[in-house]
Amino acid sequence: MLPGSYVGALILGVVAGLRTFAAPAVFWLVRYRTPAAYALGAFALLEIAADLYPKAPARTSGGGLIVRLCSGAFCGWAVTTAAGTSAMYGALIGLFGAFVGSYVGLAARLEAIAAIGWIPAAVLEDIVAVAGALAVAVYT
Repeated sequence: MLPGSYVGALILGVVAGLRTFAAPAVFWLVRYRTPAAYALGAFALLEIAADLYPKAPARTSGGGLIVRLCSGAFCGWAVTTAAGTSAMYGALIGLFGAFVGSYVGLAARLEAIAAIGWIPAAVLEDIVAVAGALAVAVYT
């Protein structure tokens, strides 16, 4: 059975695939409340606002995907380090989660846009991302 920190690393990675800054911002704001946490929170809010712009670049494009993968790896490292488990495995799991979250999130987002429209789909994705990150921050 996997330690909870590895599951948390995977979930935070998936969240990073959905929203680059939501995963580290929520985790840091709940756990540490440092100036860096508030800066990440500001970036997360800016990302949420920018995502509402219909011509925002695809999350799976070169630069966007790389940043999401780095965010996922960072979050995986952070949650496993805090739990005292392998930071290297945590980073790899977080990176994998971000890759999955980017592509599965894009497919889900396109389906949601077709069903409920652009802005409601974006807001729903924001809610899922924040709730996932919050669950990890509180329960791991």
